[in-house]
Amino acid sequence: MKRWFGIVILCCFSLAPYDVIAQAPQVKRLTAAEAKDHIGEQATVCGKVASTRFAATTRGKPTFLNLDRAYPSQVFTVLIWGENREKFGAPEEMYRDKQVCVSGKITEYRKAPEIVVSDPQSIEVQK
Repeated sequence: MKRWFGIVILCCFSLAPYDVIAQAPQVKRLTAAEAKDHIGEQATVCGKVASTRFAATTRGKPTFLNLDRAYPSQVFTVLIWGENREKFGAPEEMYRDKQVCVSGKITEYRKAPEIVVSDPQSIEVQK
């Protein structure tokens, strides 16, 4: 009996990591238009960079990448604060007119969805 109990325990522990991996939540992949319905969630949002702006004289020196439609009618915004800008080079040029996917937490600013990124690995250019 002890032997069977030991085998059962060993099986449970050896299979436990696979169960955790199988249950790991998948990050949602959304279009820019779908993002507004997922505020507060971690997701990957994809769309075409329709307009860009580096606000060098604005507090925080933000860079805006507006997806699917140009500002002020943008569907979704990717925000890069000036303190992180150096990591990206010149993002307003590098990502302009490109199809991108950005990963992070979707937040809302003035009733528009956005993701604030601090690492270039959060933005993937699609081919």
